[in-house]
Amino acid sequence: MPKTVIEIENLQDETLPEKTEHYVNKACQTVLNYEGFSLPAEISVSFVTQEQIQNLNRDFRNKDSVTDVLSFPLKGDDYDINPANGCAMLGDVIICVKRAGEQAKVFGHSLLYEITFLTVHSVLHLLGFDHVKEDDEKIMFPKQNEIMNIIGEINEQ
Repeated sequence: MPKTVIEIENLQDETLPEKTEHYVNKACQTVLNYEGFSLPAEISVSFVTQEQIQNLNRDFRNKDSVTDVLSFPLKGDDYDINPANGCAMLGDVIICVKRAGEQAKVFGHSLLYEITFLTVHSVLHLLGFDHVKEDDEKIMFPKQNEIMNIIGEINEQ
């Protein structure tokens, strides 16, 4: 199994669930394994405020609104390799903790489950999957559900 480096940064004041780092790492690794990604990989995951994600959404997507997660893939024709660790730099995952918490309540699951799900969703974006068109959605959404099934129960103890 190729090396995977996951850089996690909490850029907001909300307390993250105790096992966030474990499940973010598990989500990233499970997506890469599921998709057969064979290079050593580097992914950055940041947790931000509503204001921070709204600013990013406005600046990069021309949508002046709060969203749950943003993905910033780095792949052009090929992946850049980080000379410090030899990993292909896949990109950045940005998660709004407050929005994730609101969605967790609506869907009836934990914040940790929602963060794990959003990480899976976003890493699929980093690998080139999308859901703008219905045909693309029919490919991406079953993948994220299968990957969440592989991850299994989110144990918060």
